[in-house]
Amino acid sequence: MRLAGGLGARASQEPEVVSVGVAVVPGYQNPLRDVSGLVPERIDMGVDFGGAGQVYALGNAVITNATGNSAGWPGGGWITYKLTDGPDAGLTVYLAEDVSPIVQVGQHVSSATVIANMFAGSAGIETGWAQQSGLSAESQLAEAGSVGGNGPFPTRIGLNFEELLQSLGVPAAPNRGQYPYGLLPANYPPIRG
Repeated sequence: MRLAGGLGARASQEPEVVSVGVAVVPGYQNPLRDVSGLVPERIDMGVDFGGAGQVYALGNAVITNATGNSAGWPGGGWITYKLTDGPDAGLTVYLAEDVSPIVQVGQHVSSATVIANMFAGSAGIETGWAQQSGLSAESQLAEAGSVGGNGPFPTRIGLNFEELLQSLGVPAAPNRGQYPYGLLPANYPPIRG
């Protein structure tokens, strides 16, 4: 089955079609569904957004990091969680910058769990694929092209995460049509479209 956006190849599970051209990745929900004034800003190492409100986990996962004072991210928030099922089970997601975590390391969460409150700070938030260690964004590893905070952007791995978010109803980033940099590691679903 091939749908608009190419999600049919995401995993062996077929996505559920909820209306023409819209698919739902099995087991995942829009993590930004309760953010008011949500503004997609850009794809960089992950995907940046402005707005304020509650942020949920994508799906069933275990929290691996949760701090509100990480020196490496504007706004100080840094949360990572490892997905435990669904098509991307085993991959780690990060949520960073203007967020205050409300979860603890080791906590089991689901797509119904609020993991952080996004506040209207100067940085907004960034979310994307994290290194398995949970130390930073996956894009910084050699396997993903060693692209750090200074770019070049958008990264292939950031575009890959943005495609997942779009499949869940999150609006597209304005730079999604630009040439992507870096590499997409073999254990990630291929970029389609």
